[in-house]
Amino acid sequence: MAFASSASAAGVGACLITKTDTNPFFVKMKEGATAKAKELGVDLKTYAGKIDGDSESQVAAIESCIADGAKGILITASDTKGIVPTVKKARDAGLLVIALDTPLDPIDAADATFATDNLEAGKLIGAWAAATLGDKAKDAKIGFLDLTPSQPTVDVLRDQGFMMGYGIDVKDPNKIGDEDDARIVGHDVTNGNEEGGRKAMENLLQKDNTINVIHTINEPAAVGAYQALKAVGLESQVLIVSVDGGCPGVKSVAEGVIGATSQQYPLQMAALGIEAIANFAKDGTKPKPTEGKNFFDTGVNLVTDKPANGVKSIDTKEGLAKCWG
Repeated sequence: MAFASSASAAGVGACLITKTDTNPFFVKMKEGATAKAKELGVDLKTYAGKIDGDSESQVAAIESCIADGAKGILITASDTKGIVPTVKKARDAGLLVIALDTPLDPIDAADATFATDNLEAGKLIGAWAAATLGDKAKDAKIGFLDLTPSQPTVDVLRDQGFMMGYGIDVKDPNKIGDEDDARIVGHDVTNGNEEGGRKAMENLLQKDNTINVIHTINEPAAVGAYQALKAVGLESQVLIVSVDGGCPGVKSVAEGVIGATSQQYPLQMAALGIEAIANFAKDGTKPKPTEGKNFFDTGVNLVTDKPANGVKSIDTKEGLAKCWG
C-alpha cells in the first residue's frame, strides 16, 4: 500500500458519508472504515442518504462534520457536481476530503479519490460481451440500465467504458446517451436497486423485445433486469453484464443470471481512507494518486466462469474468495 500505517490517531475525528446505508457495497465500506478507525483510535461518525440520489442529506452531513471539528471526510457522492460547493467549504475549513468509489466532478474538487478504475471496469465487461458474442456482436441489440438522471461520474465512466470495450463510438465520453450506434436500443435509470432494474428493463423491452445485451450499473440492477426478462420468458436470450463483485453478485454469475461482472474492493477503499485521514491529522500528509492516474486505484478484476479470448478474468471460485457483502 502507498501509505505508512499510523500507530495511533486518538482524538482524531473522521466522517464516512455514503449514498445509502442499505446497499451491501456501502455496508462493506462502513465495515472497512469502522474496523480501521477502531484499530487506529479514530473517532468515526457515519452518515448516509435516504436513497441513492439523496444529495441533501449528504450536504447536511458535511455541515455536521465541519461543525464537529472532524479532520477528514470520506464521501461517496450522490450528486458529483452539486456537492462540490459544500465540499469546498469543508476543505476551506481545513478538513481532508477523500472521494470513495465515485469521483467528484471535477475530480480535483476532493483532495484525493480512492476508487476502482470505473472506466476500466466498464471496458472489461464491454470487451467480454463483444468477445463472447463473436460475429453476432455487430448485430446485437443493446440496452443500458444506468444509475440516476444526474449522470454521476461513476455512472458515466462505467457506461462509456462498456461502449469503448465493446467497440461503440461514445461521442462525448463525459455524457451518457449522445451516441448514435444503431445497435443501442436505449438507456433507462435504476437508482441502483432491484426494483429500479426491473422497471428499467420492462421499459426497454417495450422499445425492442429483441434486446440481447444488457449493461447494468451494478448487480442489484442486474438481478432486477433478470427478473423482468424471466417474467416474459426472455432470460435465455440476453447477456447481462455488471459491475460490483459483491458476494450475491458473484453467486449470480455462478448461477448464470449475470454473464460477467467487474469486481471492486470497497473495504480496502474505506480502510485506506481512514488511514489517510489519520496520517493527515498527524503531519498534514495528503495521499498521492496511483502513478499515471488522477486517483488512487484500488483494483478491479473481471469475474466470469466463461472466459473470453483476449479478456483477462478470474472465475467465480476466486471471485467468491475476494467478494464482499
